[in-house]
Amino acid sequence: MPKFNQKMNQLPPIIQVGDVLLSSEILTEKFCCDLSVCKGECCVEGDAGAPVTFDEVAEIENCLDEVWGDLSASAQAVIDKQGVAYTDQEGDLVTSIVRGKDCVFTYYGDIEDWNTHLPIRNCCLCALEKAYRAGRNRFCKPVSCALYPIREKRIGEGLIGLNYNRWSVCKMAVAKGIQENLRLYEFLRDPLIRRFGEAWYQELLDTVKELKAQGYL
Repeated sequence: MPKFNQKMNQLPPIIQVGDVLLSSEILTEKFCCDLSVCKGECCVEGDAGAPVTFDEVAEIENCLDEVWGDLSASAQAVIDKQGVAYTDQEGDLVTSIVRGKDCVFTYYGDIEDWNTHLPIRNCCLCALEKAYRAGRNRFCKPVSCALYPIREKRIGEGLIGLNYNRWSVCKMAVAKGIQENLRLYEFLRDPLIRRFGEAWYQELLDTVKELKAQGYL
């Protein structure tokens, strides 16, 4: 377990867990998606698609027949022209988008609120995840989507950086996180395990416990 030699209660800005360097905000900031308010706005706002790996592109291509009917005509036209992904201005491989912002795999429908069990009308949803939950394919969605608002970046020498991407469309998620007393690493438990594994997440929890014992959290 690492020892932290900073002044008492002064949390280091970067915490290393295995080969992952985390912004300390991931351990301190509270967050919980509130679909009843944002209705999936993060899937349609922005100027690029969701980051994907080459393996994920292959998985998505294998799912196309199952999700095709859920996609808009505009999204189908984009995929026919350039495929399910493209390289953006920063050189990253991302999902294709419609009208310069909407992910091609978005569709609109109703979903039940997990807490209140009341319907959320006209919510932006993921066609890939819909097919996965219906048992029609084995791929859910890009891990970058599941991890948001955490963004991943490879920084060389086998290290991966994780940062908290603050965005105004998620301001109600911050409010709900405060209400539910959920920090980012807790809210994103399952996506973090999907990406890095159970053992890594347990090491993260052990690091948080040590930080609390030393008075940093």
